[in-house]
Amino acid sequence: MLRCRSHGHSLIPVPTGEVEKAATLTCPGGCSVRVVRGIPRFVDASRYASGFGLQWNAYRRTQLDSETGIPISRARLTRCLGGSLETLRGARVLEVGGGAGRFTEIMIEAGAHVFACDLSDAVEANFDNCAGLAGPDHYFVAQADVNELPTAPGSFDVVVALGTIQHTPSPEQTILALAREVKPGGFLALDHYTAGTHGLLWRALVAVSPRSLSRQVLLWLPAPAALRVSAALTRALLPLHRACWRPGPLARAGRRFLRLVSPVFDYYDKLPQLSPSRLEEWALLDTHDGLTDRFKHLRTVEEIASALSAAGFEEITAVYAGNGVEARGRRRAAAPSVT
Repeated sequence: MLRCRSHGHSLIPVPTGEVEKAATLTCPGGCSVRVVRGIPRFVDASRYASGFGLQWNAYRRTQLDSETGIPISRARLTRCLGGSLETLRGARVLEVGGGAGRFTEIMIEAGAHVFACDLSDAVEANFDNCAGLAGPDHYFVAQADVNELPTAPGSFDVVVALGTIQHTPSPEQTILALAREVKPGGFLALDHYTAGTHGLLWRALVAVSPRSLSRQVLLWLPAPAALRVSAALTRALLPLHRACWRPGPLARAGRRFLRLVSPVFDYYDKLPQLSPSRLEEWALLDTHDGLTDRFKHLRTVEEIASALSAAGFEEITAVYAGNGVEARGRRRAAAPSVT
C-alpha cells in the first residue's frame, strides 16, 4: 500500500514484517522511513502545522461524537458527502488532515477502509482514538504531506478533506494533489473557509480586528507558548462570553459587541446541547485553532467549484454551509481506449 516517493517502490517493514513493530520502512532503492509509536513518519513534525499537532494532542477527545454523545461530526460529514454515509461502506477512503479523528471514527463505523493522514503529529491522537475501532484492513494512519503522499495515484474511491485545505499554502494546489489520489469515477468531498458575500469594507475591518491582531501576535510565538497564551486568553474572557448569552436586550448588545472585539471563539449559540464544561473545551480548542493557523485562506463557492473543475472533477456541488463552503465532485472516468 505504501510507496517510496523517490523511487515508487513498495515500502517494506524492517525488521519484523509488521509496521506496528518496525523501527523503519525501507525500499529497494535505499530510502527509509521512520516508524514512531506504530505510525510511519514521512515528514518532519516541525513543519508549519506543528501547532495543530500540539492542539489535537492536548484536546484529543474534545470533538469526538463518541465522547460528547451528540452527532455533531456525523452530521457535518454526512452533509458534505451528499446526505448519506452509505457511499463509504466498503470504500477505500483517504482522509487528509485527519487531526484527532473526529471524522475518522465515523467513517470506520460506516464500514470504510480508511487511510488517515496529517502533516502534524496529531496522527498520534488519531491513532489513540481510532486504532482500536477496527483492524488494519479498515484503518491505517501516517504522518505525511498531502502534496507528497506515499500512495499510488488513483488508489481511493473517496477522498475527504474537512477543515484542512484552507490551512495549506495553496488550496488550489492541494485540490490538484487530492485529485491525483481519486480513482476515475471516485469523488472528493471538502470544505473551506469563506468570506462569503461580505464586501471589501467588511474584510478590511476584519483584518484589523482584535482577533486578527491577536493571531498576528500568537504566530510569532513558539507553538507551545502560543498554546498556553491562547488558553489563558480564552479562560480570561470566556466568563464574559457566557454572561452575554443570557436573555435580554443588554445581553444581546453585549454579544454583538463581543463579536467585534473578542478574539475568543464561543459556541453558546451553535452548540447549546453541549454541557458548560464541553463548551469551554471547544472554546479553548477553536480559539487556539483560529489564532495560530499559519495559513487561513478564504474562497467563494465559485472559486472552489472552479478549482474542482480544473482538477478534473464533474457533477460538482458547492454551497455556502457549515464553516464556509462545502463542496464535492466526481472525478471524470477514464476515456475508453481506442483500438
